[in-house]
Amino acid sequence: MPARAQGRGIPEATVARLPVYLRALSTLAEDGAGTVSSEELATAAGVNSAKLRKDLSYLGSYGTRGVGYDVDYLVYQVSRELGLTQDWPVVIVGLGHLGHALANYGGFASRGFAIRALVDADPELVDQQIAGLRVHPLEALEDLVRRLGIAIGVIATPAPVAQTICDRLVSAGVSSILNFAPVVLAVPDEVEVRKVDMSIELQILAFHEQRKLATAALGDVSRELAEAVGPR
Repeated sequence: MPARAQGRGIPEATVARLPVYLRALSTLAEDGAGTVSSEELATAAGVNSAKLRKDLSYLGSYGTRGVGYDVDYLVYQVSRELGLTQDWPVVIVGLGHLGHALANYGGFASRGFAIRALVDADPELVDQQIAGLRVHPLEALEDLVRRLGIAIGVIATPAPVAQTICDRLVSAGVSSILNFAPVVLAVPDEVEVRKVDMSIELQILAFHEQRKLATAALGDVSRELAEAVGPR
C-alpha cells in the first residue's frame, strides 16, 4: 500500500506532484487561460494525463467533459490542499551565501510563506539587515520561534552544527524543517523533514550525462564498423 498523507488519504506520491501542478496552473493563470484540458495540464507538468486525472480526483476535481478544468478554481483547490491559503511563518538559520539568497528570494510570499526571522551565530552578521529583516543571534532562536509562532525552520548552516540547530528548533515547537545542510537529521516521528541536497542532484545529472556519452560512443563505433564492413 502506498504511503498516504494525513486527513484525506492522498498518496504521498500525489502530494509530491501537487506543487508541480500548481506551478503549471499559476503560469496558465498568468497567461490569462480560463480553462485547461487534462492533456494540456499534464504536458505542462510533465506527467501523463491519466496520472494527472487520478491525482486531481483526490481533491474532488474531475473537470468538465469537453471543457476541462477551471484554472482559477483548480489553483485554489491545489493551494488549499497544500495549505497555501494561509501564510506560514518561517525562520532561516544560517545566513551564509545560501541563507542570504533564500532570505532575499521574493517568491516565498506569493506562495504562502512569510520569512519572519533570520538567525546566525556570526557576531559580524548579527544586527545586519537582510531583505528588511534584522539578523538575530543564535541565542534568540527559541524565543523567536515561540514569540513569532514559527511553523517552518530552514537550516542553511554547515553540516557539523545542523543537528544541534534541528534539535533546538524541535524543542522550541517547530515540527516542519527544510534542511539544506549536507547531513541526515534525526528527528522525532512527528517532525517532518525535507532535505535539499544540490550535490546529490548534480551527481544524478552527471550519471545521466555519462549514460548519454556512452550511448553516443557506442553509436559511433557501430557506424564505423558498418562502414568498415561495407554493404553486403
